[in-house]
Amino acid sequence: MAEAHQKNHDYHIIDPSPWPLLASIGAFVMAFGGVGYMRYLSGGSFHLFGLNLANPWIFFIGLAVVLYTMFGWWSDTIKEAHEGHHTRVVSLHLRYGMIMFIASEVMFFVAWFWAYFDASLFPGEAIQATRATFTGGQWPPKGVEVLDPWHLPIYNTVILLLSGTTVTWAHHALLQNDRKGLITGLSLTVVLGVLFSFVQAYEYMHAPFAFKDSIYGATFFMATGFHGFHVLVGTIFLLVCLIRAVKGDFTPQRHFGFEAAAWYWHFVDVVWLFLFFAIYVWGGWGAPIAG
Repeated sequence: MAEAHQKNHDYHIIDPSPWPLLASIGAFVMAFGGVGYMRYLSGGSFHLFGLNLANPWIFFIGLAVVLYTMFGWWSDTIKEAHEGHHTRVVSLHLRYGMIMFIASEVMFFVAWFWAYFDASLFPGEAIQATRATFTGGQWPPKGVEVLDPWHLPIYNTVILLLSGTTVTWAHHALLQNDRKGLITGLSLTVVLGVLFSFVQAYEYMHAPFAFKDSIYGATFFMATGFHGFHVLVGTIFLLVCLIRAVKGDFTPQRHFGFEAAAWYWHFVDVVWLFLFFAIYVWGGWGAPIAG
């Protein structure tokens, strides 16, 4: 009887899981809560089913559900790996899934680059459409002072390039079963990621333009801000991998969780290089630089 139920294939049929349904509910609540939160911040109202949803709490409740779902779902995935369910075929499909996710992220940033280049290459139409107080068909709009690309931005570029080196060091150490090198490389990468976020936050606080001032500020903060959010997510991703590395979860043969984090981090590095040259260097060329 036991032989009849013995698995003789490389596929894994997971047990019934609550996470897909719970993730959908959390995302739905967070979406409505986000609209209500923005209405709350602008002093408006958001009436639905006779209720005024213009408050911040619904959004944070949905966010809490999503975060809890992520923790539970990925914990189950790690448990399945330890139980030996991540066969050759399952591991291949996990890699396909991560590749498709990164491809979707590429298109996400293509949208922001598209918006930036559309506004910068046709500044007259963009400035007129936003009814900005700035004049002149030029980019950046006349009256905008830009950030010096060879100050904090180049500093952050060096930080991210160094972090790409340290995460690669950690990966090679893992492949050679060098646990100390893995932990050291991951620790340095996490520190560099945190340092990048602090430098960008400082830059934002001292930026000579605001999001709402002009189309330049809007496109600048949307593109660089979403990249900063991805750096924050990637840093948390690598921090979890560091905790797992300390616990001894990764082996030279089985370490897809770390490999996925490294792919994501390299993707963040490459996007930043495009942002640096397109937005900071080319996008601010010829404009007055803020002191």
